[in-house]
Amino acid sequence: MTGGFHLMRIAGVDVYLDWSLAIIFFLITASLASGLFPAWHPDWSAALSWLTAAAAAVLFLGSVLVHEMSHALVGRARGMSIRRITLFIFGGMAHLDEEAREWRTELYMAAVGPVTSLAIGFLCIWLGSFGIGDVTGSIDNPEELLADLGPWTTLLLWLGPVNIILGLFNLVPGFPLDGGRVMRAAIWGATGDLHKATRWASNAGRAFAWILIASGIAMILGVRVPLFGTGLVGGLWLALIGWFLHNAAIMSYRQLIVQSALEDVPVGRLMLTDVRSVPIDTTLQAFVDEYILGHEQRAWPVTEAGRFRGIVGLADARRQPRDRWAEATVGGIMRPADEAITVAPSDESAHALRLISQHNVNQLPVIENGELKGLLRREDVLRWLSLYSDESAGGPRAGRHSAQPR
Repeated sequence: MTGGFHLMRIAGVDVYLDWSLAIIFFLITASLASGLFPAWHPDWSAALSWLTAAAAAVLFLGSVLVHEMSHALVGRARGMSIRRITLFIFGGMAHLDEEAREWRTELYMAAVGPVTSLAIGFLCIWLGSFGIGDVTGSIDNPEELLADLGPWTTLLLWLGPVNIILGLFNLVPGFPLDGGRVMRAAIWGATGDLHKATRWASNAGRAFAWILIASGIAMILGVRVPLFGTGLVGGLWLALIGWFLHNAAIMSYRQLIVQSALEDVPVGRLMLTDVRSVPIDTTLQAFVDEYILGHEQRAWPVTEAGRFRGIVGLADARRQPRDRWAEATVGGIMRPADEAITVAPSDESAHALRLISQHNVNQLPVIENGELKGLLRREDVLRWLSLYSDESAGGPRAGRHSAQPR
C-alpha cells in the first residue's frame, strides 16, 4: 500500500492517508447527515447536520489512528521497529518491519488495539453523559431527549458506541484481526510453533470472512441478518469487508512462509554478481543505446573508479529533453548513492525483499565498503522461493539452506 500522502509524524511514526480513505469519509458523512442526525435532530438545519457529520467522520478516523498508534507504541516498547501507519478504506495498518520474535510481544501488541478502542468508546459515552444532564427532555421520551442534545454531545454519544463496536469486532478470533493475532499468540505460546499458530489463526480468519461475505449477500437479497439488518448498501459493504479479510488472512500466512524461507539466507547467496554498471560520465544517448535498448535490466548501478556512485533507470532518462541526451551524463540524472536504497551481501534476503516491496522497485544494488558487489532482483528472490519454500507443507523445506551460492 504505497498510495496517499504523508499527514504527520507522531512519536517517530509517519502517518499516511490512503486515497481510498475518501470513500469511507464520504460514506460516514453522507449517512449521518442524510439519515441519523436529521432523525435525532429534526430541527437542525442541513448545514449543521452536514458539519456535525463531517466532524464525526474526522473524529472516527482519529480514533482509528489512536488504535493503530497503540499497536505501534507497544510494539516499539517491546523492541519492534514500526515506522509507518496507513489509514485506508477498511481502517488502519501499522507496518511492521518484521514479525514479532516471541509470542508475548504479539499478544501485547494485538490486545492493546481493541482495549484502546473500548476505552475511547466508554470515555466518549461518559463525557457525553454530562451533556445529557443539561437537556430538558425526559429519559422516558428518547426522541425528545435526543432532539435536545447539542452537536458536541451528539458527536460523543455517536462516537462512543461506534468505538465499542470497533473494539469488539477486532476481538473476533480471526486472523489478521487483532483477536486473530491474540489467538495466534496464544497458540504460539502453547505449542511453540509459529507456523501452526499462524495457519490455525488464518483458517479462522478465512472462515469468519466467509460468514461476512455470505451475510452480505443475504442482505443484498433482502434477508434480515441479526445485528446487521438488510439492504443493498449494507450488504455490499459487509461482503467487501469479508472479501478484504479473506485476502488479508491468506496473504498474512504466505508472508510468514516467505519470511521463513528467506530466514538466515544472505543477500550474497541470491544476488546477481555478473552486473553491468554504467560509468558516471556516460552520456544519456549512449546509456539509452548501449544499456537500455536490448536489455531486460530496468536500472543500472553507476560507478566511478569501481566505487558505487548511484543508480539510474529509463525513467530518469525520459525526464530529460531529447536534445540534451548527447551532452548530459548519467551522473547528472542518477539517484546519488546516499539516497539510493541498497543492501549489503550479509543482509538477510527477507529484509531485502521487504525493501523491494515497500519502495516498489525491482532491484537493489548490493554494496560493501562502497564497492558494487552485485544486484539483487525481485526475480532472483522469487526463483529461490520457488525452489526452497513449500507452502503446502506448512513451512519452508528443511533443506533450504543447503543450496550452493550462484
